[in-house]
Amino acid sequence: MSDLQPKGEPLRNAVRWLSEQRRYTASAIAEAARRFDLSPSEEQFLLRHFRDADKPTGDD
Repeated sequence: MSDLQPKGEPLRNAVRWLSEQRRYTASAIAEAARRFDLSPSEEQFLLRHFRDADKPTGDD
């Protein structure tokens, strides 16, 4: 996964928490959004980032 340095302390905390949990599902992201009081756009950012991170790159 690439380095991610989002703006805003709550979003950084959510990324850190998700990384510690090693759970990147939609439900884990929704939980992080509730825990860290993220806006809907911040939650969508996480969904896009982690969904894209799970896609194979074809560099096998």
